[in-house]
Amino acid sequence: MNTIVLVLIALVWLAGTWVRIYRQARFYQIEEYMGRRYLRWWLRERDRLAPGRPITVAAVGALMAFFLSEAPNSPLPGLIGLIAAAMAVLPPDEGEIKRKFRRTPRATRLLGASWAVALLADALITALFSRLNLDQPELQVVGLTAIGLLLYLSAPLILVSANLLTMPVEAYLRRRFIARAKAVMAQVNPIVIGITGSYGKTTTKTFLAEILNARYKAYPTPKSYNTMMGVCLAINNDLANDYSVDYFIVEMGAYIRGEIQRIAALTPPQISIVTEVGPQHLERFGSLENIAIAKYEIIRALPPDGVGVFNWDNPYVREMYERGYPATRIAVSRAIAPDAVPAGGPRLIATDVSETLDGLKFTMIDTQTGDQAAIITPVIGDHNVTNILLAAAVAVHEGLTLADVAFRARMLKPAESRLVRQETAQGITIINDAYSANPAGVISALKVLGMHTTGRRLLITPGMVELGELHEPENRKLGRAAADYATDVILVGAEQTQPVRAGLAEAKFPSDRVRVVDALSEAVAWYQEQLKPGDTVLFLNDLPDTY
Repeated sequence: MNTIVLVLIALVWLAGTWVRIYRQARFYQIEEYMGRRYLRWWLRERDRLAPGRPITVAAVGALMAFFLSEAPNSPLPGLIGLIAAAMAVLPPDEGEIKRKFRRTPRATRLLGASWAVALLADALITALFSRLNLDQPELQVVGLTAIGLLLYLSAPLILVSANLLTMPVEAYLRRRFIARAKAVMAQVNPIVIGITGSYGKTTTKTFLAEILNARYKAYPTPKSYNTMMGVCLAINNDLANDYSVDYFIVEMGAYIRGEIQRIAALTPPQISIVTEVGPQHLERFGSLENIAIAKYEIIRALPPDGVGVFNWDNPYVREMYERGYPATRIAVSRAIAPDAVPAGGPRLIATDVSETLDGLKFTMIDTQTGDQAAIITPVIGDHNVTNILLAAAVAVHEGLTLADVAFRARMLKPAESRLVRQETAQGITIINDAYSANPAGVISALKVLGMHTTGRRLLITPGMVELGELHEPENRKLGRAAADYATDVILVGAEQTQPVRAGLAEAKFPSDRVRVVDALSEAVAWYQEQLKPGDTVLFLNDLPDTY
């Protein structure tokens, strides 16, 4: 057989492996380059581990090459092997892509290393195969097909292996990036306000920056940048050489204990806010107690003369307040009546809370001074009362009055994809609460949906995830609550939404008003075809592509 044909077969399989590595890198990036989580996702479904078409095409091609050989030097086996290889590695349709692959410097390095590992593995296996000295063309094709298929299927393992190989380089570059951020922090030296919590971090950060900017210049970490590298990126790109910043508001997130401590070491807070402790990422932490321990790291990072701000209404956060550190602590509550505030209890409270489609109204009371202010804000979602109180507590401590807070509250806007309302050209109201969903926020979002009374109220949701052992009961609650506020429900993803369906059934929600689709695009296509002016759609959560 012509050697060129054999080389072409090997190259086609190698090229297909490179394409598969590239496509898999998107999912690896979504899982934040965590090998265990990515491999667990990869192994969860058979078609990811052993995709049907490449295996079937390769097997059929190998059998045809072996049995259809007509003569000792027939070119037919090679031709069959080449066609089979091309058909097997033809990239499948990826379907709906929610989060595209970002060609960051790290991702580019990882891809280069992965492709190099694939090339070396292919060369090594092929060299070992050549030592068998097979003279029959059909056996050569069968062997090359087996090698190519094995390499193709191993693309995820190659990706993880390459990541392990590049870890020393990444660690070195990471240290340099962090060192640069530390130098910037030392030069600019802003007052750091740290914010953490299971949820409410980004919204509270957004509100606080808007309120403080009434008198000072506050720079919050952008979007949901709340990891070590995200915070470093904000410092190195935006904070560097900007000596006009008075307050640097740092959102600090965590998937494991110790992460907030490391971020706080880079950006030592003078003021720390804890919004909530709840089952968000419970799957990773293992227990609510572990989550509370992780969140308390932002309080432990305060100096003795620092300021801690706490959500009194959350029992885990209240327990942090009651530990007595630091000496200056401010708690807020939207659940305590003015005449029932305990000694040493919350300083800022909210009473007479009301909500309409125009926004929130409530009275904010400073129990320490007796001052009051009427808060009127276009922000919707009654959970945002707590977020405004937390932001106001910091602002008041830093010298603003309740009147200043009330004035700025009229200008507040929701953070991106967090209960954002807009109307389409067709007259359909869209409520975008797709960033994330948690047990505390879903009820608030459903209440907003229920306030729309002019037409059908459609809920589109994939349910809540990463709740660990609480996944089923909390999603059942979501289903039961949805029955009170929605007229129609579309569930995205049959498997993870089973508890939501069960909750809807328990609440006697009409089964003909529930639809289950595989992709968000199907839900969008349905509402665009079926809904009319005056109808409303709530997008509640949007899962990444790994779900």
